[in-house]
Amino acid sequence: MWMSTIVVLVKNVPDTWSKRTLEADFTLDREGVDEVLDEINEFALEQALRLREANPGHKVVALSAGPESADEALRKALSMGADEAILLTDGALAGSDLLGTAWALNNAINTIPDVSLIVAGAASSDGSMGALPGVLAEYRQVPALTGLSRVAIEGADVTGTRVDHRGSFELKAALPAVVSITDKADKPRFPNFKGIMAAKKATIARLNLAQIGVTPEQVGLAHAATAVTAASERPARTRGEVISSGDAAARIAEHLAADNVI
Repeated sequence: MWMSTIVVLVKNVPDTWSKRTLEADFTLDREGVDEVLDEINEFALEQALRLREANPGHKVVALSAGPESADEALRKALSMGADEAILLTDGALAGSDLLGTAWALNNAINTIPDVSLIVAGAASSDGSMGALPGVLAEYRQVPALTGLSRVAIEGADVTGTRVDHRGSFELKAALPAVVSITDKADKPRFPNFKGIMAAKKATIARLNLAQIGVTPEQVGLAHAATAVTAASERPARTRGEVISSGDAAARIAEHLAADNVI
């Protein structure tokens, strides 16, 4: 019998090696590109699986919101070791912004019994905002430990390590909570043959908006609280500044200090 559930948020995104373009409404054009489980979600899932291994009785459920093609990301999660997978899919979700997506995920999570921890990647490769874990925690009124390279469950608490340019920080909060994982965490495991075959045959539960108590007016592009009004291609990389004068060390130190690197 499961004691509690660890929910891992996963996302099907265009392969980073694919050429990515925008539609006229500035949403990502997903036609004709290969989609894969976002790599950062593999790091998040790896941490969830390690938590289950260290805390017997916990179940890992992979949850995704998106079109039917997101089924592939969930099957990858199952092949890596997730116990169950759920896909929230509804045409009204298309074009949802951060707030709408987080609200839909929040209500989908409410249908899962005994959730003690929600694990997400630090930022998706297609959006790169990194704000969803914090917004989700606000909706649920639970603590958020973000940008972690390590996470552990210690009794009724979750602990983690955050590493950034300022140093290493040890964080702690009471469960239930939301955590986000960076690519500085342990490398994800490779699915074995048995896991791959089991994932192909597994049943992925489906949810729609009506089943989670969300109305079409709360999600979707037409009802988004934010909008992209302009976009431009990233400029080509240029040659960096070369410093060769006698005060090079001081100038480099000033530059690094200005960027908060030192």
